[in-house]
Amino acid sequence: MKFIIVFAVSLFSISAIADDTPSNYQQAPIWLTEARQSIKSKNYEAAIRLLTEHSEQKSSADWNNLMGYAHRKKSQPELVEAEKYYQTALQIDPKHKGALEYYGELLLIKNDLTGAESLLKRLDQICTFSCEEYRDLKKSIQNYKSKK
Repeated sequence: MKFIIVFAVSLFSISAIADDTPSNYQQAPIWLTEARQSIKSKNYEAAIRLLTEHSEQKSSADWNNLMGYAHRKKSQPELVEAEKYYQTALQIDPKHKGALEYYGELLLIKNDLTGAESLLKRLDQICTFSCEEYRDLKKSIQNYKSKK
């Protein structure tokens, strides 16, 4: 039994690391690190500029997810643009946890509870032993329901 628990924890740790680690354990490109830092500091316009400068990455689910997030979080949100990027991210990678969470939050802004709950179900199927994206979207849905 102890082996199973240790094994499960090890798998969980590895998957958590893999989510935000570039493939082949390479360091993220400087522009991507800078875009993430801009988003973290809520400078969404700078993040959009940096990402746009590297539009050759449009085929990346991560690139589209970050673009969607930056457009959604701007002082004057561009929800149509954000939705387009989230949908593209999910076309590229239907199991992209970040895009599922953030697109669910956007759907709540649009008062589409059914759509957000559908994305939560997808996250529930993808996440082993839960995950941050699942918990965050679930909390957003609970907050949304409590306000209605």
